Amino acid sequence: MNDRPLASYEPNALLAWVYRRFFDSIEVDEAWTKAVREADSRGTVVYVLRNVSFVDFFALDYLTKRYELPRIKFASEMGLWVLEPLGRGWLNALRPRLPHSDARDLERAVSSGDSAALFLKRPAHLLEGSAGRKGKIEGDQLIRALFDVQRRTPGKRILLVPQVFVWSRSAERRGNNLADSIFGPREWPGNLRSTAQFLVNWRHATLRAGEPVDLTEFLEREGREASDEVLVRRLTYVLLRRLERERRAIVGPALKPSDRLREEVIRSPKLQKVIADMAGEGLAERQVMTARAVAILRGMEAALDMTAIAALDQLVAQAASRMFSAVEVDLAGIERLRELAKEGTLVFLPSHKSHMDYVVFAWILYRNKLPMPVIAAGDNLNFLPLGPVLRRAGAFFIRRSFSGDRLYAAVVDAYVRRLLKDGSSLEFFVEGGRSRTGKLLPPKLGLLSLVVDAALNVPTRTTWFCPVSIGYERFVEEKAFVRELSGGEKQAENVRGLVKSIDLMVGRYGRLSVQFGKPLSLGDVLKDLDANARHEDLAAMTPPRRRAVITRLAYRVMHEINAVAAVTPGSLVATSLLTHDRRGLPHANLLLSCERIARTLSRFDARFSPSLAAPEGGGAIRASALNEAVDMFIRAGHVEAHRVGEDIIYVVPPEARLSLDLAKNTIIHFLVARALIATAMRAAPGPPLSVAAVRDRVLWLSRLFKFEFTFRADAPFERIFDDELRALEDSGEIVRVALKAGETGIVPNGDEGREQFTLYGNLVENSVEGYRVAARGLTVLLRGPLPTKDVVKRAITGGERMFLAGEIRRREAVTRALVENAFASFVDQGYVERSDGKFSLTASYATPTAVATIESRIAAMAPVPR
Repeated sequence: MNDRPLASYEPNALLAWVYRRFFDSIEVDEAWTKAVREADSRGTVVYVLRNVSFVDFFALDYLTKRYELPRIKFASEMGLWVLEPLGRGWLNALRPRLPHSDARDLERAVSSGDSAALFLKRPAHLLEGSAGRKGKIEGDQLIRALFDVQRRTPGKRILLVPQVFVWSRSAERRGNNLADSIFGPREWPGNLRSTAQFLVNWRHATLRAGEPVDLTEFLEREGREASDEVLVRRLTYVLLRRLERERRAIVGPALKPSDRLREEVIRSPKLQKVIADMAGEGLAERQVMTARAVAILRGMEAALDMTAIAALDQLVAQAASRMFSAVEVDLAGIERLRELAKEGTLVFLPSHKSHMDYVVFAWILYRNKLPMPVIAAGDNLNFLPLGPVLRRAGAFFIRRSFSGDRLYAAVVDAYVRRLLKDGSSLEFFVEGGRSRTGKLLPPKLGLLSLVVDAALNVPTRTTWFCPVSIGYERFVEEKAFVRELSGGEKQAENVRGLVKSIDLMVGRYGRLSVQFGKPLSLGDVLKDLDANARHEDLAAMTPPRRRAVITRLAYRVMHEINAVAAVTPGSLVATSLLTHDRRGLPHANLLLSCERIARTLSRFDARFSPSLAAPEGGGAIRASALNEAVDMFIRAGHVEAHRVGEDIIYVVPPEARLSLDLAKNTIIHFLVARALIATAMRAAPGPPLSVAAVRDRVLWLSRLFKFEFTFRADAPFERIFDDELRALEDSGEIVRVALKAGETGIVPNGDEGREQFTLYGNLVENSVEGYRVAARGLTVLLRGPLPTKDVVKRAITGGERMFLAGEIRRREAVTRALVENAFASFVDQGYVERSDGKFSLTASYATPTAVATIESRIAAMAPVPR
């Protein structure tokens, strides 16, 4: 360029073809164009890139032209001759470069209000001829030139906008090798390496803009006492940090070689202390114990490989297109997490309803350019050929229980601590295992406690706990779940089961929905417990306060998962079909019932599947989406459609009700509080109940169903109850009436209120009946203690008898999950005790009369004539 006038350049014919062929597919979101346009509206844009790269420059030049953004009139380290027609361009390239010509050209461009591209560094590697300039900041002189322009023209603003092209999703690997020395490291590639990365990944390339630096503000803030040399270093650091933040939010932290990571885990002070305690003073014993710790670590550790992830991406995409009618992702939640990933560490806590969760969630993160997490998986999945595949997809395998093996627990703890300290994203299921019912399981605190401890040891980087709802209209393992719920044994995962599961991938399972709840930091949770708490207090928590924080975090996560669970056409249809009181449901009545439920759910700000929600909002839904869901259930054999004249009447066979119950349970949590109020009210025919009486009954029901449903945990019961009554009044579903002795009662408000309360009560009727089945099962304990498995099996057999005899009317009430939860509740209530794997009646309830009293009290809550 030298002293030639600056002009607007167009690419030569060859480059124009390259531009169209390769750069059209670069992922550009509105955030990038918005950031650049906003900077342009404030002043002169200078695009800042990390290291010299022809590929990055060509891509940026093309995209600025394509989106009509400020065009580049100067590019450091290369000159714009590369864009000219070949003959003239190469002649210009051969002209001798004058000293400081780049700085003068940059100054001329910016002074006239034109944009420029500024590369900060030229990495040192053999093929780039920069070995003699190792570590040198290449943009020093150019940054000084920008300082000069800004100082001469204080009314002109220069905006430095960081630009990050990610050509490879593979994170940098710590440690040097021959390829890095020749071609430059993956993080700081030379032209050859960046070109190779581009050719391999050009269809999946990503461009991000970092937070702009206003040079006027920077100089006013930093430049009063500092020299230009100091200012250059500070500005370069700020720009490189912002560039790295954007890159890290996509590829994650640098990866260490396996042997180095293993060594750091084994050297963990806590693990070394456990080894010393267990081995004693003997050197040989310590070596044996250390060798065992290394063996545990080798069998556990992940081997995340982005090449394997890329291969799985195509397989999962094809499987998803066959299995699901739509994949709906909370894109706003993705962007929120992307911002948090720039400065913090993400710990994903998804719901767990299927083995598909591992695969589809990793696929969603990969497709949306978020860092791939290291995933805690049960060691039951570590079998050939699945185990090695999951390991390369980021899974590390741990036992369901660590009890009895202190060394194993210490190795898991050290491994998790090291991952979090290195900034790796983590993923695990806070429920522990898969839910077989569609409802969330109570949280398990073991692994969460380890992660919280690890997060507290990294105070300089915020750890964000990210609730995720993964929802299915039909569950892939539906048949296995129904078999287990009906009393069948859970089958261990193995190759035979894997082959069978491949057959399931040709089915149609409706919509897959991935929604993100509000991310939580430990500081947020601590403030829940103490509004006056400060972030610094985390470091000095007492053991009781730490336990309280972990427990509150777990239940906040479960609440967030429930709050963002998507309402799908399948969940509405299933709920309508299971909560009516007739043998069949005409099509028009089904639509009306779904609309009623949708209107009610909209009052809870529930998220509706995009394919379900009608444009007018307010709970309005599309009938076409409901029709598709009905067809899905008919094809699955869960619903029978009988044409009678011009009408279609839907009938659910008794054996299919459990399958539909899985779909109903994905949204029941929105309405469970109202369902308990309705159950308490309609179980007492006659005069209206007083508010106090309803409160007492609901309190008893909420304690009974402690292990069945997830309740609000952010306020005392009395306040939550009052909030629900107030909401029911505001929606016109109940009215208060005066009773004797100055008391106030509540009744449903007219026909509409009665319809609503019938719906609410029917939602949990199967749970009431299931607990009654369990209570009847207590009679077998009158003869003495029995193993847990035997008691549950006999209760299920008795429940089948009760259903066929007409004592209960919901076939889905007779399930293993309901009976097991009921027994857990009976232990909590003091009816039963459990010891050495056996149930026995407590002394207060070890009589036929006492057992009958338990059943009769539960039975009184069911709306069936006695």
